[in-house]
Amino acid sequence: MSNSPQDVYKKVLGKKGEKAVEKHLKKAGMKILYRNFQTPFGEADLIAEDNDEVVFIEVKTRTTENFGSGAEAVGKTKQQRYYKIAQYYGLQTGVEVNARFDVAEVSADLQINYYKNAF
Repeated sequence: MSNSPQDVYKKVLGKKGEKAVEKHLKKAGMKILYRNFQTPFGEADLIAEDNDEVVFIEVKTRTTENFGSGAEAVGKTKQQRYYKIAQYYGLQTGVEVNARFDVAEVSADLQINYYKNAF
């Protein structure tokens, strides 16, 4: 990956978006279990606990909707990846996972649209 100013900006904006979503989830009473959970299948941006559910959250931070909304960017391939991440999480933690998959869409000014049970 290059380190062009645009790439650095996107990375910084993405991290700000993840932090904003984390704060939003904590206010909603959810417990953050992991940030940037790495697996052989990819990364889950956030994993949280909401009552009896383990919630896998994809965070999409966008400066524009020229290429669709953040939620629209989570297609079948990404969804399949998250299903595998959830299975891997269950195997690694030894916990039977009652999984939920949410998407958080964050604008450049850190406004959040949160989609519970997005897929």
